[in-house]
Amino acid sequence: MHSTSQIFRFVFIMTALVALVLSLMYTGLKGVHDNNEAVYAKKAILAAVQNKLGIEASTLKDAEVQEIFDSSIKQEVYDMKGNLLTPEQVESAGYKGGLAENVDINKEAKKPESERILPMYRYKDDKNEFTILSVQGKGLWDVIWGNIAFEKDGRTIAGVDFDHKAETPGLGAEIKDNAAWKRQFIGKTIIGPDGNYTGIAVMKGGARDPNWQVDGISGATITADGVGEMMSRGLKYYQPIMKMAKS
Repeated sequence: MHSTSQIFRFVFIMTALVALVLSLMYTGLKGVHDNNEAVYAKKAILAAVQNKLGIEASTLKDAEVQEIFDSSIKQEVYDMKGNLLTPEQVESAGYKGGLAENVDINKEAKKPESERILPMYRYKDDKNEFTILSVQGKGLWDVIWGNIAFEKDGRTIAGVDFDHKAETPGLGAEIKDNAAWKRQFIGKTIIGPDGNYTGIAVMKGGARDPNWQVDGISGATITADGVGEMMSRGLKYYQPIMKMAKS
């Protein structure tokens, strides 16, 4: 028979060994995990223009994604007044690397509006030129976010890609999964005939103005409203940079 002290000693040693192994695994795999997250985020940015480029962003290999970013995308970060920030200033805001891809828009959303910084991606190749903006909002259960691509005019939407943390599959999660619903945004404009900013509205019961409204999602009114609010508010933050509307 083993004494109680021996049993406790054995349990303590095994617990310590398991903790050590898990710690080593976490440390060893952290670089892989961080790289996977970075590639996933870049694919989401490219997904906003995949219809225009004739690609399927989710199927691109890691090297292909990086090649597109290296050859065709210029990354910029701005403050809320429209001032372009240096990589050093972005790093001082808490983002190692100092690039737009390093900026966490969900983290920025927790700051006072005047202190936030805005990532921007300018895509350009021999045939295409787009500006891709990142926005963040609130769904039914948790945060939602998206990347919105604009044509060269800075006001016409070229494509969108949305994601979420915890929306309901088959309902609110359709903002990510329903490609046909996302295609509605293509060609919409955030500037009205008078030259003033309108944003984009997601309409329960169907769009009534084809220029700046899209249909809502059946059974997911709150999430769809969150997308509309996120689009209108989030895109307006970029107005000083894009000069999208009359001052």
